[in-house]
Amino acid sequence: MFSKEESRQLRQEFWTSFGKSFPRKWTLYDTKLKGLSFKFHFDNKSALVALDLEDDLENRIKYWEKLQALKSILLDDFLPDAIFNEAYFLDNEKEISRIYVPLEQKVSIHNKNTWRDVMEFFNKNMSLFEAFFEDYKDVIEG
Repeated sequence: MFSKEESRQLRQEFWTSFGKSFPRKWTLYDTKLKGLSFKFHFDNKSALVALDLEDDLENRIKYWEKLQALKSILLDDFLPDAIFNEAYFLDNEKEISRIYVPLEQKVSIHNKNTWRDVMEFFNKNMSLFEAFFEDYKDVIEG
């Protein structure tokens, strides 16, 4: 087991290492669309990349409908393993809509032996998510 401080340090070390291994500016930091953001998630049990809709219900529905209309394109041309979840509950019980791709192997941010696999997974799948977003941003915004 790791103390909270040790866990915090490992998390910081992972993200710093990821940034150095794959240096680039990710679109996820600023999509310029209110309530729509890209996220990396890595904890003690899993890793995933996600497109989250976290705004008010009306805005979520608007974006969700547009993303649903693009679902076959996203799955066929970019991310065949993407999962669409209109009602996704975060750990804090907040409801959002999420499209995500999970890493299908056992990983832990506390196990440095799994870091390289997670970094490569993040880089590949977020790049594909961003390519989809760039190609269809006008449709999503519309």
